[in-house]
Amino acid sequence: MNPGDETLQNENIKPKILIVDDVPENIELIEAYLSVETYALITASSGKEAIQKLKEEKLDMILLDVMMPEVSGYEVCKIVKNNPETQFIPVLMLTALSDIKDRITGIEAGADDFLTKPINRLELKTRVKSLLRIKCMHDRLVADRNSLEIKNQVQSILTAIIPTLLRFVSNEEKRIIINQMTGMVEKMLLDTYHLENRELDFAYAGKVCAEIMNQLGGSFSSEKGEKESSWIVRGTKCPWKGEEARKNPILCTLTRKIFSDITLKVDSDFSVEALKTIGNRNNCCEFLIKAE
Repeated sequence: MNPGDETLQNENIKPKILIVDDVPENIELIEAYLSVETYALITASSGKEAIQKLKEEKLDMILLDVMMPEVSGYEVCKIVKNNPETQFIPVLMLTALSDIKDRITGIEAGADDFLTKPINRLELKTRVKSLLRIKCMHDRLVADRNSLEIKNQVQSILTAIIPTLLRFVSNEEKRIIINQMTGMVEKMLLDTYHLENRELDFAYAGKVCAEIMNQLGGSFSSEKGEKESSWIVRGTKCPWKGEEARKNPILCTLTRKIFSDITLKVDSDFSVEALKTIGNRNNCCEFLIKAE
């Protein structure tokens, strides 16, 4: 397998291709052309059977003959493309028709590509690989989007229940929990930044603090403080979502702890002071980074 083909398939999963044609010899020819590739090939001898296979199988691609009795390839293609669950399965239409009107009909039905009979082996393999590559890229984008949505939902749930959980533990246990949570945030996010010692680099410390809060769902910015050796990190939206953030300043302690750990990594002489916090009923959060 060529390096470029590795994007097409997992080592243990073969792309599943449905071949639809009412002429058995045509199916046998396509199977022979594609048998040298690592595909799982299934077949249907009519449009009706193709529709049934569509319900039964999780397909990665369809090779679809146009001219079939009862249910034509155009009709099958429309069914595939009108169903939200199957609309992104690429359809390669196989046709002996060369008239432009026939191709327009296929495009209107949702066909992704065309191959004219008699089928050329090399052209078939190239078109199949190309369409499968696009399908793979789409599937990965969907998986990434779903993963991000789940991550955001989990974050929303956690940030909503954290204050309630912390109400029922002792102050010592709260400190332990906050330290553990701070460590998890650092592990997830701080590897993105180079926090080697940067002498008196307030701007960099402020930037990292604001960006991390923004990645957690807040709205933070940083700017130079009024005094020479100072920097302000300001937030108008708390990353700890929900009304609980306003009611329980314990989450502001978590923010301050994260900021303190970041700034100390930038310079051991830095310290953080909370000037305003949403958890204490202020209209925004303001944290002052300064040199001791």
